[in-house]
Amino acid sequence: MTSGLLLIDKAQGWTSHDAVARTRRLAGTRKVGHAGTLDPMATGLLVLGVNSSTRLLTFVVGLDKEYLATIRLGAATTTDDAEGEEITRSPAEAVAAIHAEAIAAGIAALTGDISQQPSAVSAIKVDGKRAYARVRAGEDVQLAERPVTVSSFELLSSTSVDGFLDLDVRVTCGSGTYIRALARDLGAGLGVGAHLTRLRRTRIGPFRIEDACLLDDLDVATAIISPTDAATRVLDRLDLSAQQAIDLGHGKRIAVTVVPGHSGPIAAIAPDGRLVGLVEVRGTTAKSILNFPADEPAVPATPVTPADASGESA
Repeated sequence: MTSGLLLIDKAQGWTSHDAVARTRRLAGTRKVGHAGTLDPMATGLLVLGVNSSTRLLTFVVGLDKEYLATIRLGAATTTDDAEGEEITRSPAEAVAAIHAEAIAAGIAALTGDISQQPSAVSAIKVDGKRAYARVRAGEDVQLAERPVTVSSFELLSSTSVDGFLDLDVRVTCGSGTYIRALARDLGAGLGVGAHLTRLRRTRIGPFRIEDACLLDDLDVATAIISPTDAATRVLDRLDLSAQQAIDLGHGKRIAVTVVPGHSGPIAAIAPDGRLVGLVEVRGTTAKSILNFPADEPAVPATPVTPADASGESA
């Protein structure tokens, strides 16, 4: 059965869509989706769903994330990262004069529940069109600030490079946080401008980069995380009897005992370990809000030709 989640270590230069297109060929199905994009410049963890498990991606997107990044103090760019054009540059003396205490204070100001204006070159839609597409078309795009949560923003090291100051940082944050915007705002607060030169996503919820593989090394059959394993990593688990599994599959309510105050979907697991579906509990009964197929046949994989290595879209 080809269904489940795949953990991909996206290489630099690939878009998230490129990764999905390549995986479609390797998995032999067009039903592949991802849980949260990574910019082409960025590397690291991309969670992909295959076949019916694409339904689980909704519950992965909102999980907290961890990044390792390098922020270059001393220059601002149009995209807030190294792929954009430089728009301001501060004198090397001004950068060298920044004290460690000022950097620490700037980082502290960007930690916790904050308001953040996303980068104009982002995938956020403005009147039905991606913001980055509007920017490329020459429009002046100003996105509204939004609340985000930066759980931790840690300075790991700093290095002087050709009149700039490179800060290696680790950030853990909630969904919707832009690390590029953190770099931009830190540089603005210090009065010297800043942009990202490196970004690597190392974790999404319980899924870690250490368990991911490069697309060139991907063997879907051995790398795939089963629907049951995937669902129970991000949701609470409800073990069913054989009859309850049948009843849920037929759309019937079942009697359950859960911890008082529980809210949100629960992964309902049959005695044979199969993910029957996601259920919603009300009082002492549960009903299915999302069923998973009892038998999802594998689709023969399409051979991958050398041309696929370019990341060409399917």
